[in-house]
Amino acid sequence: MSEPRKPMLSVSEALAQMLGAARPVAEVETVPTLEANGRVLARAQVSGMNVPGADNTQMDGYAVRAEDCASGSASLTVSQRIPAGHVGQPLLPGTAARIFTGALIPEGADAVVMQEQCELAGNVVTVRHAPKPGEWIRRAGEDITHGSVVLPAGARLRSQELGLAASVGLAELPVRRKLRVAVFFTGDELAMPGEPLAPGAIYNSNRFTLRALLENLGCEITDFGIVPDALDATRAVLREAAQAHDLIVTSGGVSVGEEDHIKPAVEAEGRLDMWQIAVKPGKPLAFGEVGRSFFVGLPGNPVSSFITFMLFVRPFVLRLQGVAGSVAPRAFQMRADFDWPKADRRNEFLRARINEAGGVELFRNQSSGVLTSTVWGDGVIDNPPNHPIAAGDTVRFIPFNELLY
Repeated sequence: MSEPRKPMLSVSEALAQMLGAARPVAEVETVPTLEANGRVLARAQVSGMNVPGADNTQMDGYAVRAEDCASGSASLTVSQRIPAGHVGQPLLPGTAARIFTGALIPEGADAVVMQEQCELAGNVVTVRHAPKPGEWIRRAGEDITHGSVVLPAGARLRSQELGLAASVGLAELPVRRKLRVAVFFTGDELAMPGEPLAPGAIYNSNRFTLRALLENLGCEITDFGIVPDALDATRAVLREAAQAHDLIVTSGGVSVGEEDHIKPAVEAEGRLDMWQIAVKPGKPLAFGEVGRSFFVGLPGNPVSSFITFMLFVRPFVLRLQGVAGSVAPRAFQMRADFDWPKADRRNEFLRARINEAGGVELFRNQSSGVLTSTVWGDGVIDNPPNHPIAAGDTVRFIPFNELLY
């Protein structure tokens, strides 16, 4: 008698198992901050300075003593001009300093009056405002204080983080080395664009989709191309890929047909968990190890491969890269402008886009082979199992921008 079929794992159960097994890369290298975009910070970075470094003005205007302007219509002699990057002289009582955004507040001044509230005649300015001490002044250390952590270990460095690092003078940053990922694609039916299509053949769209997804995540990719539907060929590529890569990603061959060789090949060369996941599109997913390399086998249907990469491979890659904290995408509550009466027993990820009315609408064909839905859409609706949707309901919408990078 055959073994009873195991229940399907939920998306969260499968992802928890993968993330629990992840071993972040250990090697660290120092790179120029200008070249650190997309890298993962290996050690927390501490500021060696205050930002701002000294009190400065938020506005173009006049630096004054507040008590000199208490009348609300004070006439003061303009004693100096202070552009950004220059240091003024101490401000004498009864005088004002013409000052420009970012310039240091001169000693003796305790407020800035914006130029729109002032009238200049010769070298005398009439201040038609009674400022409070501290008005329009950025205080030293208001943004960052000396000795504070500006970037935590495990931060994935974006343009914002790089600008922050530069603002405290960090010319170099310690980052984990890039993740090395091998990819290959199984199927005798696969052909490359530019080649003639034989009867029954299809173009290998997954090669382009998966490579681009891995590039978005900053991985170093080795592409072993299309591997024939043969056990020996699959085992040979697995052995070679496992020698110098942290992760091996494949598409196709993860079902249990006679021409699906991923399962026996990985089991012969390493360890494999074959999962049936309660997800649509998707369902079959292979996860294991070959040597010291992790292995993830994705389904061959183009949309299934795309969706399962975003749901499982993306967060797993981020964890291998050393990203700390949550690797889950943000989701937003949106209004459904459609009906979806036939709920599936699996967790569905429906391709959708935001319309001009502020709701979300579905692509007309949710088949796992319809790649046009991924181009048409802005993201996916995360629809729980056995959950019909009626127009006006609130749904959980995940934009592609949260899933692709």
